[in-house]
Amino acid sequence: MITRRTILAGGAALALAGTRARPALAETSSIVVGTWGGDYGALLQQNIDIPLVKPLGIEVSQDIANNDPRRTKLISEKTSRRGSMDVACINDIDSYVLSQLGVLETVPASAVPRLSAVLDVFRKPHSIPHIYSALVVLYNPSKVTAPPKSYADLFDPKYKGRVGFSDILYSYNMAGANIGAGGTMGDFAKGKAALLDLRKLDPKVYPSNEALAAALKSEEVWLAPMWLARGFMWKQAGIPVEMAVPEEGAVPILFEAGVPKNSRAKDGAFKYLNAMLDPQAQVAFAAKMGYVPTVKDAKLPEDLARQISLTEAQQAKLHPLDYAYMQQQQAAFTDFWNKEFKA
Repeated sequence: MITRRTILAGGAALALAGTRARPALAETSSIVVGTWGGDYGALLQQNIDIPLVKPLGIEVSQDIANNDPRRTKLISEKTSRRGSMDVACINDIDSYVLSQLGVLETVPASAVPRLSAVLDVFRKPHSIPHIYSALVVLYNPSKVTAPPKSYADLFDPKYKGRVGFSDILYSYNMAGANIGAGGTMGDFAKGKAALLDLRKLDPKVYPSNEALAAALKSEEVWLAPMWLARGFMWKQAGIPVEMAVPEEGAVPILFEAGVPKNSRAKDGAFKYLNAMLDPQAQVAFAAKMGYVPTVKDAKLPEDLARQISLTEAQQAKLHPLDYAYMQQQQAAFTDFWNKEFKA
């Protein structure tokens, strides 16, 4: 017997069945990623934002700035209920500083399952490692006929006016100069003295990595401390450079990403960190920019690995930064670089 109650019940069942039959739609959200922009920002968009994160229903916009302004912004916003960034791309020095100041959220393995693929040496509680490389000496082989063997070759008077630096890498430039001058990672006195001597030889300081690349291309400068990865990328682009790993050991660089505690969209932010650890995305960064992957399952083609990786002997000689010392000396290093070396 058909009653009003059975009709209503049947209608409800049909409505529920219809709901179940429809594919689930991803909830749209948005996150802001603080990054350097340039080549790095473009590769994020091409290999992470569009193919990996957008299908999750997450729209990504970039907050572009250099290291210092981004670090300052994150610290100044620490007490704000809502920060301006959901993901912060940072170098290893800033990662340490921000974690010590309590700015970054702990990265939970449950929210970032790709953490299990990260190389153990790069595991940290408040950030994920994205890519890494080492500070080497780039040189123009037609102008510098004997390949450099040390960071100290940058101080040679015969290269007066032909040595270039990227201003945004001042901390690492100082570290490399210090190693070349025989200093340790816990005392930059020798490096400062060497840089002041170099100042008399008219070194050039450029506002960005891209500006330094233009100077190398035009042959305005012949030598420069720079990431091995950047040297690879610039050589691929036709800039006349080769890369020399210092015999005394190179300074490594690790680029990371973290989620500020006052992120407005932590769920989407952690999904973004997970996508940054995707093996194919990391191989794409390596192929374009020359940075080595930080996950175990990202396999590089042999020819590419030979060009951008360090040998076991070179890895054994690496001089990791003393992060506590770098944090303690941050203001002093900035003043030295801006007021004494560049002035």
